[in-house]
Amino acid sequence: MKPRLLVLALALSAGSALAQRSHDEPPRSAPSMSQDERQRMREDMREVYRERSSERGARPERPRSLSPQEREKLREDVRNANKALKR
Repeated sequence: MKPRLLVLALALSAGSALAQRSHDEPPRSAPSMSQDERQRMREDMREVYRERSSERGARPERPRSLSPQEREKLREDVRNANKALKR
């Protein structure tokens, strides 16, 4: 029984040691790209960004500003709503 337990313990410790080593190794880098491939990828990405921006429109419209009277009315409405909530 003891030899089996010893073999099991050694196997577990060896397995954990191998697992730790694999985490310590630096990640393998992908094969490097040629200058032409990098340039082609940049151009493709620029094209994608251009297409996206044209689909969305140039810029979303900003809502119009409130006049001073509208702002004051909004403030009054908020005050009244807060009073009603406190009751």
